[in-house]
Amino acid sequence: MKNGLTSYFNQVGGTYTLRTRGIGQYGIILAFILLCIILAVITPKFLTLSNLTNIVTQVSINALLAFGVTFVIITGGIDLSIGSMVAVTGVVAALFAHPDEYPVVVPLLMGLLSGLLLGAFNGFVITRTKVPPFIVTLGTMTIGRGLALILSKGRPISNLSDSFNFIGGGKLLGIPSPILILILAFVGCSIILKKTILGRYMYAVGGNEQAAEASGIRLNKVKMVVYTLCGGLAALAGILLTSRITTGQPNAGVGFELDAIAAAIIGGTSTSGGIGTITGTLIGALLIGVISNGLDLLNVTSYYQQVVMGIIIIGAVVLDSLSQTNKA
Repeated sequence: MKNGLTSYFNQVGGTYTLRTRGIGQYGIILAFILLCIILAVITPKFLTLSNLTNIVTQVSINALLAFGVTFVIITGGIDLSIGSMVAVTGVVAALFAHPDEYPVVVPLLMGLLSGLLLGAFNGFVITRTKVPPFIVTLGTMTIGRGLALILSKGRPISNLSDSFNFIGGGKLLGIPSPILILILAFVGCSIILKKTILGRYMYAVGGNEQAAEASGIRLNKVKMVVYTLCGGLAALAGILLTSRITTGQPNAGVGFELDAIAAAIIGGTSTSGGIGTITGTLIGALLIGVISNGLDLLNVTSYYQQVVMGIIIIGAVVLDSLSQTNKA
């Protein structure tokens, strides 16, 4: 069994390597570099340190969400509830973040715990009922939004402690803390996906569930862990956002799930499962951030930005579909 499993992983790994060295991986890097060059020529402000720092800071929340949803998509699932998780976890953290009430670690843990529980709920329902992830997470999206409004009584939660606000608005060694958190999350998620048995299980489950199960992989356990991880990363994004805006907003995170899924798909994560990298997702998130920033510098209204983003998402999915067809 061990040799068979090893052989299967080698096969999956080899296939994965070959497939990710195509358009999905290198095309996005070339597109990102080309876009940066064009914007640098058109708008001199683009390459300033303050603007680049602003882009990465703005991208950090979307990237955290995208890392989590990348795990889910690789296993062949989807999570539409992460935007609502941002709201409810942010509200939960804000409730415990008032000055002179609790140490800063308490709102952090409570926010993370709420996200992990919501993620685990998704995983439990999906694995036990076999209801499609799209339907389950759509329901959780509504539940999360309702919980955020109930807990906050429909009002923003303000008067947060300085130590809590430092998480999203402070600097360490001159580097904004959201960028440092993004770097840590990128390293951690990359290690999980590339260096751990869990990461190999994700690719195996997304690549071929039947083969993975026949190889002895416990599908339900892997999916439970993946959805829980996704919830935890959504909670981290929610805490970061709440800290940055110094308010727990029950209406925060609307549409965030679409941006996160877009970053993952643009970064080369296949909607069919079994393919994707954290590096690609980070570049996808940066690409979205650069496009948004560039359009802002060019004084293009947000309405047109949404149209451009939609076209890019469709283009990425079409490329992925063509890639899958050519390899079939």
